[in-house]
Amino acid sequence: MKRTRLNRLPCPIARSMDIIGEWWSLLILRECFSGTTRFDDFQKNLGVSKNTLTARLAKLVKRGVLKRVPVEPGAKRRHYKLTEMGKELYVVFVALRQWGDKWTFDGKMPPHAVVERSNGRAVAPVEVRSTDGRVLKPRDTWLVAL
Repeated sequence: MKRTRLNRLPCPIARSMDIIGEWWSLLILRECFSGTTRFDDFQKNLGVSKNTLTARLAKLVKRGVLKRVPVEPGAKRRHYKLTEMGKELYVVFVALRQWGDKWTFDGKMPPHAVVERSNGRAVAPVEVRSTDGRVLKPRDTWLVAL
């Protein structure tokens, strides 16, 4: 079955999902945020087939989320690094992880937590805030045409 392209819809969520919405792509990006850069390490950590991994990495590179860079200057071997576009997805991943921690572990503790390197404390929950710092809920906002 051919996948429907979402990149022309007038919705930023649909357009974003067109780039990163496949589960292997999301898991590849999770690995990137954990420091994985090499093809073999992605494959080992994810247990994904080479064909699928190759296709997903190529798409993430083509769409500007990842870039292939030499392992060292002048080297033929390359690895994958997040671009600025890719790095900006970090807050999305932290929010998704926090949601999953709360709703998918049946009250048990999840196996990992996002903590600050400098002090080992858990990061605060991701929240939507007004420009003056108030926490906003869905009922407090609406979408307007620009």
